[in-house]
This record gives sequence, C-alpha cells and structure tokens, in this order.
Amino acid sequence: MVQDGFESGLALIRSGEYFAAHEELEDAWRAAPAEERDFLQGLVHVAVAWYQAGRGRRIGMERQLAKAIRRLQPYAPAHRGVELEPLLAQLRELEARGSMDLPPPVL
Repeated sequence: MVQDGFESGLALIRSGEYFAAHEELEDAWRAAPAEERDFLQGLVHVAVAWYQAGRGRRIGMERQLAKAIRRLQPYAPAHRGVELEPLLAQLRELEARGSMDLPPPVL
C-alpha cells in the first residue's frame, strides 16, 4: 500500500496533477514506517507547493517549498529511486526567486 501510494503519487506529480498527488502521497506517508515519513511528507510538500502556486497563493507556496527542502534534504542525494539533488536545487532556486510561475518539478 505504501509503495503503491508512493509510485502513484510520483506519477501524479509528474503529470501535473498536484492535488491528487498530495492525496496519494499523504496516504502513503500515514502508513509508512517512521524512517520513511519525512521523505514522503517532503514529497507531499512538493505537490502542495505546486498546487498553491496554481491557485495564486504565494505564502502557501513559499511555506511548502521551505518545508519540502527541510524534509527532503536528509535523504539526499537519492532515496527510493528519486534523485533528490536536482529537485532540491530546483526547490532552493524557486524559493529564492519567489515567482509563482513554477516549471514542472524535477522528479
């Protein structure tokens, strides 16, 4: 169940379906063992950052970007087949830039 939610959540992020991705990843996060929860929650924050940007909510987007960086950093450079260094670099650049025009996540 955790693996299925993780895989489908990543696929949904990659296809730009950020709200649905958040739902899938949140379910996986809740069912995950403790050592995986921050990683999955970091991916939830990625999905929600893009969702907030799409809704024009700058503060929500900025907070989610910061949370994603904080949660994913300990798992770098890669975890569960996800290359985190490119994603973290993108998240940091977007956080510094402050624009709500986000290119697709590097996942």
